[in-house]
Amino acid sequence: MNSQVVRNEVLRALKGIAPEVEVEQLHTDRLLREEVDLDSMDWLRFIEALNRSLGVAIPEADYREVDTLDRLIAYLGQRRQSGADGPSSQT
Repeated sequence: MNSQVVRNEVLRALKGIAPEVEVEQLHTDRLLREEVDLDSMDWLRFIEALNRSLGVAIPEADYREVDTLDRLIAYLGQRRQSGADGPSSQT
């Protein structure tokens, strides 16, 4: 799965959680939760939506690795390539 497909899925999931966000206006190098004002429940719903759509679990320990849009897309792309997918058994 290429990075554009991952990006599209991330933006689709983000619009599902925060429909008021204009994704074209996002700064991809800024903290995502602050950029779109996601509270902790919105963040968890967003992460779950990505798990469902891309099949990649993001454990809580990795949240700092996915704090910007750029880093999130890179993380998901790398995990998809390495085959680290599916719901986490750490729940």
